[in-house]
Amino acid sequence: MKILGIDHVAIATDDIDRDAPFWKYILGINHSSREDVPQEGVTTDIYDTGRGKIELLADFGENSPIKRYIEKRGKGIHHISLQVDNINAATAELKEKGIRLISDEPKVGAEGYEIIFIHPESTGGVLVELAEKPE
Repeated sequence: MKILGIDHVAIATDDIDRDAPFWKYILGINHSSREDVPQEGVTTDIYDTGRGKIELLADFGENSPIKRYIEKRGKGIHHISLQVDNINAATAELKEKGIRLISDEPKVGAEGYEIIFIHPESTGGVLVELAEKPE
């Protein structure tokens, strides 16, 4: 598996419109997109520094994992995303090494990236996402 770099740091919030101005206006980070990702139960609001992104995550629907996350742990850093060159090869390698994944196969997330999450039990307590950028 080849890690190409940190793609983004995701932050769980209960109100994107309240929290976004800090990233956009105070820090002056370029806003690149806002997207509902119903299959993941999230709304993403993405700020691109040019060397990595900040992704605000809010719940999208009653069964949203972000809603459950905030209820359990509160707002704050949700996960770190690492960009990989081949998500399928990375997934196979992790399975071979006995690493616990959240799902069995990659799926499409925000910005069309193919993603898979590594369970915090395998990473020292941090939810890690691997992401392959679409062509």
